[in-house]
Amino acid sequence: MNDTKRRCPWSLGSEQYLRYHDEEWGVPVHDDSRLFEFLILEGAQAGLSWSTILNKRDNYRRAFARFDPAKVARLGARDVRRLMADAGIVRNRLKIESAIGNARAFLEVRREFGSFDAYLWGFVNGRPQQNLRRGMKQVPARTPLSDAISKDLKLRGFRFVGSTIVYAYMQAVGMVNDHLTTCFRRAQLAVLPRGGSSAKLGRVK
Repeated sequence: MNDTKRRCPWSLGSEQYLRYHDEEWGVPVHDDSRLFEFLILEGAQAGLSWSTILNKRDNYRRAFARFDPAKVARLGARDVRRLMADAGIVRNRLKIESAIGNARAFLEVRREFGSFDAYLWGFVNGRPQQNLRRGMKQVPARTPLSDAISKDLKLRGFRFVGSTIVYAYMQAVGMVNDHLTTCFRRAQLAVLPRGGSSAKLGRVK
């Protein structure tokens, strides 16, 4: 790292984390396929490190039809067996089956609300919550809002959407800006116009 920008401490562990922090984390996402991708990846992370999932991200995109929820929703028992034999992803049957079930629930939400984006961002009235965290100890693992979203997702048939997973998801897709006040990205994201997306500020390919 050759620049002198100040960043959230968790991003300094690897170049991969650094890119994810600088280009993606906390950037508002409004594209349904991207929202579905993060939902599945956050669920896959349960009990693992995020670096493990980032390392397998391209494999997940290949294995799960580039996170097209309509295609994932059509996967069946034969596909589950295939995915269980795929060393490129986390070979956990419950997580694989939940990804397929979540795709079906995702499509139901989209039918009801017009888009998953409209449903999800409705919880924050379409605007990211701008937090003022001065240190990592001030960043919560869950909030009353993540509790509420988690409860609603579960009622709609989603799995691996506990409140802690949901809050990490909210951070990832920019529903909350949890970059520390000392981090250069916090101010950049705080001035994004409504509807700003990862397409405008770059993303990990």
